[in-house]
Amino acid sequence: METKLTSLDNYLAAGVHIGTQQKNADMMPYIYRVRPDGLYVLDVKKTDERIATVAKFLAKFEPSKILIVSRRQYGQKPIEQLARLIGAKAIAGRFIPGTLTNPNLKHFVEPDVLVVTDPRGDEQALREAADIGIPVVALCDTDNSAAGVDIVIPTNNKGRKALALVYWLLAREILRARGMDVEDFMPLEEFEGEV
Repeated sequence: METKLTSLDNYLAAGVHIGTQQKNADMMPYIYRVRPDGLYVLDVKKTDERIATVAKFLAKFEPSKILIVSRRQYGQKPIEQLARLIGAKAIAGRFIPGTLTNPNLKHFVEPDVLVVTDPRGDEQALREAADIGIPVVALCDTDNSAAGVDIVIPTNNKGRKALALVYWLLAREILRARGMDVEDFMPLEEFEGEV
């Protein structure tokens, strides 16, 4: 199994492939196998392909019109790093209802695309993106529904190292797609959240 963006070992070491003991029909195309203990394992080759696809997709947007959200604790530092590097906006922690739909709120934003760390945890942002009709990219684990999601990145969206690796790769590949030199890209450790 060959991957393009990073080695298979890096994906496995970060636990990107580790799913849950539940599966959603939406995620069946991304499941590699089921372990004897009932844990679903994601196909990291598909994760790798999707990160490359999403990076090219996001590179086409005006950076300030990209919104990345994560209610998950381990997703907060990685999304802030990604947003800083690519010039996007990040909302780490609680997503205030009306952020995308109520122009009277002082923190109102009008993105052209939304990236969510977990469709379940970030459901308010997902719902508002549907209301205003913008595309959604979501990091989805085996138990996530892809309803309202335009592009799925199949990954363990709960693990600290997995989230750091996926967002680090996204940042690097978005910058590369914009024609920037990423030879001396920042170390992966700078994307990892606190334990």
